Amino acid sequence: MLTNKVISADEAIALINEGDVVATTGFVQSCIPESLHAALEKRFIETGAPRDLTLIMCAGAGDSKGRGTGRLYHQGLLKRVIAANYGRMPKVAQAAQENKIQGYNLPQGVISTLYRTCAAGQPGLFSKVGLHTYVDPRLGGGKVNTATKEDLVKLVEVEGKEWLFYKATPINVALIRATSADPHGNLSMEKECLTLDVLAQAMAAHNNGGVVIAQVERLVEAGSIRPKAVKVPGILVDCVVVAESPEMHRMNYGVMYDAGLAGEVRVTVDSLPKMALNERKIIARRAAFELPPNGVINLGVGAPDGVANVANEEKVTPYLVMTTEAGAVGGVLAGGSSFGSSANAHSVLDQNQMFDFYHGGGLDLTCLGMAECDSLGNVNTSKFGGRLNGCGGFIDISQNARAVVFAGTFTAGGLEIAIEDGKLRIVKEGRSRKFVQQVEQVTFSGQYAAKRSQPVIYVTERCVFQLTEHGLELIEVAPGIDIERDILAHMAFKPHIHKPVPMDPRLFLEQPMDLLADLLNLNLKERINYDASQNILFLNLAGWSVRKKSDISDLQKVIVETCNAIGRRVDAVINQDGCRIADDLYDRYADMVAYVKKHHYDRSARYATSAITRQKLQDALKRRGLDTIIFERAEDAHNFLNLKRQAAE
Repeated sequence: MLTNKVISADEAIALINEGDVVATTGFVQSCIPESLHAALEKRFIETGAPRDLTLIMCAGAGDSKGRGTGRLYHQGLLKRVIAANYGRMPKVAQAAQENKIQGYNLPQGVISTLYRTCAAGQPGLFSKVGLHTYVDPRLGGGKVNTATKEDLVKLVEVEGKEWLFYKATPINVALIRATSADPHGNLSMEKECLTLDVLAQAMAAHNNGGVVIAQVERLVEAGSIRPKAVKVPGILVDCVVVAESPEMHRMNYGVMYDAGLAGEVRVTVDSLPKMALNERKIIARRAAFELPPNGVINLGVGAPDGVANVANEEKVTPYLVMTTEAGAVGGVLAGGSSFGSSANAHSVLDQNQMFDFYHGGGLDLTCLGMAECDSLGNVNTSKFGGRLNGCGGFIDISQNARAVVFAGTFTAGGLEIAIEDGKLRIVKEGRSRKFVQQVEQVTFSGQYAAKRSQPVIYVTERCVFQLTEHGLELIEVAPGIDIERDILAHMAFKPHIHKPVPMDPRLFLEQPMDLLADLLNLNLKERINYDASQNILFLNLAGWSVRKKSDISDLQKVIVETCNAIGRRVDAVINQDGCRIADDLYDRYADMVAYVKKHHYDRSARYATSAITRQKLQDALKRRGLDTIIFERAEDAHNFLNLKRQAAE
């Protein structure tokens, strides 16, 4: 017999027992069951119960000022916290840092996926996410203090490969949120901007014999929610609590309700404001050159935010699909308090499904911030300057995206710059160094990424570094910047330096950069010249970058078209000075070289000043049976070709 499951928040929270494991929903400032958190805080203040709870959550769910999970800081209420982010609940983070509670900081996608693992009654999750970071047992196992003893992460070997095994923690109580509920507990989410993990959390608690408490905005008549609109079926829900006021069921802390973010209507989106030409825009512009047309992209918070603005200014947004780890696909990504959601989204996935996509390598590019970086290319964003911030989805995303751009100012705290006649001048240096001898905590492992040939660059307003198997290499320098005075003097280590090229001068000018032409290689033909008198094709790839597979296809197409138009086989000189090839694309690039050499070139010679580029390309060509020498100087390449031509005559 069906029963009415609607009760008050106080009655629902009374069902939580001492020592329970409580999972709660919410993403940053959105989709937070505020009435339930407030009722739990109220009960503890008034009665001292329940005590010693374990709190499990993914992204931070609060405003950093005491709302959301920030309400749960009271001494004795929490015994243990398993979370991806602590920054949204600073008093809880402080308690963890002071050893007053046990704490684990695990990757957001791992926690999200573990809800499903718990629902299925499985002992844990095998994943490569977190290897060689502070989550790896060899580097701490995700424990945030010395009071935390139990190992939730183990290093295991499966068929000769390293994996991390994340132990599942059975859930007793799930605090979830929806828009509408019927008296039997069927839930729909038509006015929510995200669905997050509410279904998996409810199933995990229910299948463990626990309690599922759902906060909703309104009640509807039994049977009025269409079956496919039911996000959480009533069989999983024990209690329905109607928020006592609209304030306690806001879409997020900055927005009461936005139909465009909820997907109930398609809205006209105002153009993103044009960014002022400052250090943030320079960084965003340079990062935007890495955007893959028709690719799937994730942008982090902070400096990466500006990439969306630059993409809009340069009219390349229609060629990109932006996503958020919270589940939004496409549309115009929201910022501020609405971060994680999207206006006019193509679709909204459950958070754990989005992380399945990320973990499996679905992302073409991510652009993320960086708090610290060291000589090995390690990045720290989780714990620095005495602050426990947490990794959020940083590890899940950075380890599994095909290519990574870390973006941020070169120094932090008070940096002032000036742009004069297209040149950058440092007016006042930031107080804190970001490029340190050793990061405080490894949130991203440079060595692990290099071992897997993952393309990684580090973009600042004054220079760009590239990750190599030997650590960081300085590859670009802004006009007006002196390497010794403005770069090396403010680093705790010296990067590898092999004739860096100037950063693109367009980055430092007010006018649009015509970015779309670069991303689509519309001007690639202009890099080819043919000397009919000598039958030599000159291919100038200086400063050009092979960032994605389509770049190689585009280059092959223009070479083939040019050679077909010439109507005969040609000799070729290829200038690859300052040409950057993504680490995971050398073999594909070599395949293209082998093809044009077989079908269109008689003899060829190429040159590049970068020793790393020369070595990697030579190795890739040798694997294809091409014993090609790549010269350091143009003269040597030309002389070599002339000698081969003379020998053939």
